[in-house]
Amino acid sequence: MAYQLAKPLLFMMEAERAHHAAFKGLGLLHSMGFLRTMSPTVPENPLTVMGIEFPNPVGLAAGLDKNGDYIDTLGELGFGFLEIGTVTPRAQPGNAKPRLFRLPEARAIINRMGFNNGGVDNLLENVAASQYKGVLGINIGKNADTPIEKAVDDYLIGLRKVYAHASYVTVNISSPNTKNLRQLQQADEFGALLSSLKQEQAKLADEHGRYVPIAVKIAPDLDNNQIQEMGQLLMAHKIDGVIATNTTLSRTGVEHLRHGQEAGGLSGEPVRAKSTSVIRELAQVLDGALPIIGVGGIVSGDDAAEKIRAGAALVQVYSGLIYEGPQLIADCADAILRVQEHR
Repeated sequence: MAYQLAKPLLFMMEAERAHHAAFKGLGLLHSMGFLRTMSPTVPENPLTVMGIEFPNPVGLAAGLDKNGDYIDTLGELGFGFLEIGTVTPRAQPGNAKPRLFRLPEARAIINRMGFNNGGVDNLLENVAASQYKGVLGINIGKNADTPIEKAVDDYLIGLRKVYAHASYVTVNISSPNTKNLRQLQQADEFGALLSSLKQEQAKLADEHGRYVPIAVKIAPDLDNNQIQEMGQLLMAHKIDGVIATNTTLSRTGVEHLRHGQEAGGLSGEPVRAKSTSVIRELAQVLDGALPIIGVGGIVSGDDAAEKIRAGAALVQVYSGLIYEGPQLIADCADAILRVQEHR
């Protein structure tokens, strides 16, 4: 309710400025001890995925808290897990502003942020300073100025750095806003990357005495043959999970809207069907070999339930949170519980 009152004011601001203003407001409520009492009640629904126990299946997608600046604040909203990042080995400013655009008529967002972040060491300082004890995923990427043929080096640096501090690590190879990044989804490069990551994971597990799962985040703009190939490689390399999907390059349904032709990745309601289709196809290929985390276009509880019925084990929200506020977390958790009860 409080968010819906603040939303018109936030939507009068430029989108990136509103993002920071919203977080400052939530942070203030958190520091005063009001946020927890104001947050909607989310039903407990524990489940084990990737060997991790999640208190409920609704998580925060990467991108909203790139540097882990607001972990404790977000932890009070009822999420079953948080994913922070995408973080790169070195700090980088990202793409030129403006780079974030709302399309309210479509409940959508276009962003071309470009992995703007303070670098992995800064993120880890924020993780160490937080009081959050829940499930924390850390999403890693490559620096924009790292040549694509050296991309694996950046991912290995990120994995080594975050390993001891993460519940799981997500490898982001599907953002459309870093030049050539999606090239890593091509079969040969994808297989080589997965092989290197798994070798490093085994070394780190021995070193730390703890196995940290690796998930890979893929794009929605894949055809059936690509989904088949990627699914087979994920299984062959024993990757622990897959996050489907990132933002889309498609502009179907938003071409006529203000900002509809801005460059970047489109998220929110227009990507829902495309994301769910990838999940459904991927679930058939994987046949339970590894879990799918469904994300893309979830703006209601019914949307979350759709992802679960398509084959996802967990869901994540981002753009829907901007439009619907924290109530969306409880709505999604309730809807998923109903799906589970009817199975």
